[in-house]
Amino acid sequence: MINSSPAMRERYLADSVATASPAKLLMLLYDRLIVDLNRGEQALLAGDRAGANNHLKHAQDIVTELLVSLDQDAWEGAPGLASLYTFVGTELVNANIKGDAAKVESVRALMEPLRDTWREAAMAVAAAES
Repeated sequence: MINSSPAMRERYLADSVATASPAKLLMLLYDRLIVDLNRGEQALLAGDRAGANNHLKHAQDIVTELLVSLDQDAWEGAPGLASLYTFVGTELVNANIKGDAAKVESVRALMEPLRDTWREAAMAVAAAES
């Protein structure tokens, strides 16, 4: 039987993050953001405000990280993406305060296609480098 203790999972995650490429780190952030949004929405629908708060605050932290790590001088679309991240962060705060599952769902609907686009771009770059 394989030992899958929490400490071993934490170490694996830490090692994975420490050795990941920037594109992989971006994918990890987006994937976890979608997980947090799904969990936050489900918690709100179930009436679990405390659980929703935890997931939505973590989602807010991820959006903040995406925003502060964005090099707005790197390409012409970056300021627009920064504005989107700011909007999403505000929507998540409002959804959390009001317990609004529909608002969380609308944020997820915005972010899922963006995550998919970044994934496609990362895969295209990786294929070109091979």
